[in-house]
Amino acid sequence: MINEIQIVGCRKKQRDAQRQVYDYMSPKLFRTCKRYLKKQEEIEEVLADAFYTIFTKIDQLKENNAFEAWARKITVNQCLLHLKRNVNFNLYLEDTSIYLHPETASATQLEEEDLLKLLEVIPDGCKTIFNLFVIEGYGHKEIAEMLNISEGTSKSQLNVAKTKLKELINKFYYQNAK
Repeated sequence: MINEIQIVGCRKKQRDAQRQVYDYMSPKLFRTCKRYLKKQEEIEEVLADAFYTIFTKIDQLKENNAFEAWARKITVNQCLLHLKRNVNFNLYLEDTSIYLHPETASATQLEEEDLLKLLEVIPDGCKTIFNLFVIEGYGHKEIAEMLNISEGTSKSQLNVAKTKLKELINKFYYQNAK
């Protein structure tokens, strides 16, 4: 857990404190990036940008005990910034070719890691809106404002994401459990 001393050290730009915060937070923030982005290079680039923002704007943190939530929000915003440059959220693909690894397809109980793997194969726009709505807890109005899309598009993309995830879960998990 990040403590007060580490945050004060980061505010003073102390490398040891920054390294401790990075070592503790990077696995968590990496998983956040992985929910939004597919390519390893993109994840690493966005994560680096997120840490740069965290360390350069740490003076804007009002409550030290809210550091982890604040850092995660910065990371999500960095992911969205990257996606807005590269994804058209008003489009989605009807037929997405799905290739899952055999170990995933043979599992009989759906785990968090399995769901994350399934999220990787649905279209980027659907995945992003699913993450923002279901995991991050944003409403459609907030999502629409963040991504410069209509609320209807946000709702439609969420519906497509849920439908595709249900299809994938039924196809690869429940049929194999019989």
